[in-house]
Amino acid sequence: MSPLRIIILAILCYILYRLLFAGKKKVKPPPGPANDKQSSTRDVLVQDPVCHTYVPQKQAIRAVKEGKVHYFCSEECCQIFLAEKGDKK
Repeated sequence: MSPLRIIILAILCYILYRLLFAGKKKVKPPPGPANDKQSSTRDVLVQDPVCHTYVPQKQAIRAVKEGKVHYFCSEECCQIFLAEKGDKK
């Protein structure tokens, strides 16, 4: 076998290798909040006890009453709930 044929055969083998295994290389995304696994999960919806709307838990206004955490869609609903005496059935 001549040296030219060996070089051509080596180049063809390299091209074939690149075609077969080039797609298997994983590119790691740059770090950041958009690429966190926690931020890719969906937020839990919680119901406002005053107006009964659903809001994402991360965006809701929180208030503690009688040792329990309550979530609200607005500051107004929060104030209404905290002003109630608790005798509502």
